[in-house]
Amino acid sequence: MTTKKDDKSSWAIGGMTLVGVGVGLIFVQTAPLITAASIIIGIGIGLVITSLLSRSKD
Repeated sequence: MTTKKDDKSSWAIGGMTLVGVGVGLIFVQTAPLITAASIIIGIGIGLVITSLLSRSKD
């Protein structure tokens, strides 16, 4: 039997990274540095959301 993992808090990192890529693609023509910054910000926000979600489940 396989166990079903109900913890989906790790999906926040990937989801916010995709949001960061989407925001970065809007600004890629005007300022390419904003593209890299938005990806890093998306990863950071995803990590914060993951830590908050995992803390509330304890």
